[in-house]
Amino acid sequence: MKKLLVIALALVLALGCTSALAESVKIRVGASPAPHAEILEVAKPILAEQGIELEIVEFNDYIIPNTAVESGELDANYFQHVLYLNDFNAQNGTHLVIVDKIHYEPFGIYAGKTASLEELADGAKIAVPNDGTNEARALLLLEAQGLIKLKEGVGLTATKLDIEENPRNFDIQEIEAAQLPRSLGSVDVAVINGNYAIDAGLKASDALAVEDGASEVIQQNYANVLAAKEGNENNEAILALAAALKSDEVKTFIEETYEGAVVPLF
Repeated sequence: MKKLLVIALALVLALGCTSALAESVKIRVGASPAPHAEILEVAKPILAEQGIELEIVEFNDYIIPNTAVESGELDANYFQHVLYLNDFNAQNGTHLVIVDKIHYEPFGIYAGKTASLEELADGAKIAVPNDGTNEARALLLLEAQGLIKLKEGVGLTATKLDIEENPRNFDIQEIEAAQLPRSLGSVDVAVINGNYAIDAGLKASDALAVEDGASEVIQQNYANVLAAKEGNENNEAILALAAALKSDEVKTFIEETYEGAVVPLF
């Protein structure tokens, strides 16, 4: 009788272990190294407590993380803002959707060969991102500093061709976003995306000018999001990740680590 009980108990334990293994989940999420992958690292143990393994796959470009989600190679990504995601879908026929808005990264103008905006000479070289939505954002920041004037009404769709007034003949150079920090040695100033500035060790407090972080238009359009392929946005593990990214632990990490270069939207 005792032998039968031992066997029965062993079977129950075995079945329990099998069930636990079956319930464990793994998700692969693409991210820019900083700040996104760093923030995801804080969320990882929160998910682990729920039986969810988070694999973080780092990328240094803005294209592959999206195509990999579309193809199913990744379950989600966390690197881009709202306007970029919408523009990417429109240009590439992809089906990416927002799971949640997590944070905002103010754009900044950083010194290259020239130490301040006041010292910019006529014809100075100013580098901006070459992708559509981020170029517009950079040009709007330059306009806000009185360096150029854009055509009326172009707003968040502005490109270099929409510069209506450039009285000091600044040489606006369109450069791949990831390369902007490296361009500082060859341009006078550069308008740099928040994540690439952080990755290069640049602080928002060192910028010559920064976007108006209180602007609702800026925050809503340029909120960095957790994104998934349409139809997968309600996946329980992905929703758990969204919740972890908006946890008190992540908020504290963001505020203490990035000193205003990353602003939580929760």
